[in-house]
Amino acid sequence: MDVSAFVRNPGKMTVVHARLRVVQGDVQRPESIRAAIPGHDAVLSALGVRSLSPTSLLSDAAREIVGAMQEHGVRRIIWESSLGVGETRGQLGPLYNWLLIPLLLRHAFADKERQEAIIRATSLEWTIVQPAALTNGPRTGTYRVGACAGRFFPTVSRADVAHFMIEELENPRHVRQVVLFAIDVDRRHARIPVGPRDRLEPLGIKADGRQRGGDRG
Repeated sequence: MDVSAFVRNPGKMTVVHARLRVVQGDVQRPESIRAAIPGHDAVLSALGVRSLSPTSLLSDAAREIVGAMQEHGVRRIIWESSLGVGETRGQLGPLYNWLLIPLLLRHAFADKERQEAIIRATSLEWTIVQPAALTNGPRTGTYRVGACAGRFFPTVSRADVAHFMIEELENPRHVRQVVLFAIDVDRRHARIPVGPRDRLEPLGIKADGRQRGGDRG
């Protein structure tokens, strides 16, 4: 698989691979997005925002990216959002639900709501990934789809999120669904890789907004 990494500052890109191409660009410059899309089969986005002020960076980027994809005939998009957005509002645990989101992250989460609405309104083959609170831990492979609800403080590593997104690209199982997941707290000490047959049936949210059945862990 050949990969193009769209980054604002290539100097911060420390990964080197023969099949990795680094493309300098900025999601706030639509022309750089339109120049980067052609020749690709899919787009994976892990775009985030650090500002505590009102922002439209995520929704503006989503609008430009899906527009460029439609213009150039690219159909597949996997977009990282966050647990606690849309139908999963209130599932990030008390710390986020009652303190961090209302006091500090409300603008970022409002823009995440807008970005998801933009993606879901398209005819693209989209998957929206809603991970729990992100950590910098290693890839464990022990995350469980649909296992976030009911946890006091659900988390998952960024490495596990990346692993899930790549697997979903190679083996699409959640097209036009919102997928939420966190680390499997019952198995995290065992370090047992969770393969496709071993995972829970996902709590997916279909394009029409209805929830699928599934074990919430």
